[in-house]
Amino acid sequence: MEFAERMSRLGTESAFDVFAKAKRLEAQGRSIIHLEIGQPDFPTPFPICEAAFQAMKDGFTGYTPAAGLPELRSAIAQHLSVSRGVDIYPNTVVVTPGAKPVIFFTLMALVNEGDEVIYPDPGFPIYESVINFVGAKGVPLPLREDVEFRFHLEDLQDAISDRTRLLILNSPQNPTGGLLQADDLAAIAELAHHHNFYVLSDEIYSRILYEGKHISIIQFPGMKSRTILLDGYSKTYAMTGWRLGYGVYPEHLVEGIVRLMINSNSCTCAFTQIAGIEALTGSQDCVDQMVAEFQRRRDATVEGLNAIAGIHCLKPAGAFYVFPNVSQLPLHCDDLATYLLEEAGVSLLSGTAFGQFGEGYLRISYANSLENIQEGIRRIETAIVKL
Repeated sequence: MEFAERMSRLGTESAFDVFAKAKRLEAQGRSIIHLEIGQPDFPTPFPICEAAFQAMKDGFTGYTPAAGLPELRSAIAQHLSVSRGVDIYPNTVVVTPGAKPVIFFTLMALVNEGDEVIYPDPGFPIYESVINFVGAKGVPLPLREDVEFRFHLEDLQDAISDRTRLLILNSPQNPTGGLLQADDLAAIAELAHHHNFYVLSDEIYSRILYEGKHISIIQFPGMKSRTILLDGYSKTYAMTGWRLGYGVYPEHLVEGIVRLMINSNSCTCAFTQIAGIEALTGSQDCVDQMVAEFQRRRDATVEGLNAIAGIHCLKPAGAFYVFPNVSQLPLHCDDLATYLLEEAGVSLLSGTAFGQFGEGYLRISYANSLENIQEGIRRIETAIVKL
């Protein structure tokens, strides 16, 4: 039996493929430094785990409303109202099993075949994958190193057409750690109103910031009715395996999104949602401590990479990735990533895993111990000297 034709348009996330290859090498006895996976190496804070344990004891093991438990939707709305500085109401929040369904549901609900969707490049590969899957045309928006991996306004203007239905933003950004500024977002808001398109704002790294301040497009005049805000728990609270995320939708879209939830997942795990309330309303010391440690690792990673001849690395403002420029080295970035894994035992990703404008770069995740990061950089330098 053959797959339906649409399956040929569905991509993947290369980090998992590289991680699997690295684990196979480990099983053969190789020493591997893992710098490929975007997963905090911290345990989920105990009060969050304890809340889930207690919720299971209290019977939170059955179905919940498809849009999420009312008490969690209220907690999310309160959190966002404070952190984004704009009134968010519980009835606009849809809780999902992880944040990826917000990407999938938004494209399924809003985009027709032949519509155009602008997405960041280099960017999270699932954007382009799902755009293609729903039969839309993906239009890459180049993120430029010369503006710290933001975009040039003329590039965005050139990308917009009368078929543009949606613009996807991600700030702080994967894979570059770039952070959009207020002027960038103001320009986007003006263009969205003028050309009548929606914005999907992926803010999953909003709490992992080292410089500047997180600003959301939803804060700009008139953008609440045009913005789908995506956020979740995986990165901020080291809850990747819990699968807990959410989207905030314009009120007129919520009913359709809930129907997609009913048809796909029924609901999000009940006791996980109770843990989500504790995460948002409990002490945030765990977040502050994690971000401080990530900053320490970031600084060491950037310093170490910039000391290697042929590599230039900007210091990212957020997330937990660096995106070093390796275009001066004698290997293409794809071949370089393979070489570093097989010869040096360092598992990282080629920039092209994140789109055509990632050529000439590598992505390195510093969601690993400082000791391992320093050993990984030492191995990279030793291997590059041999080229």
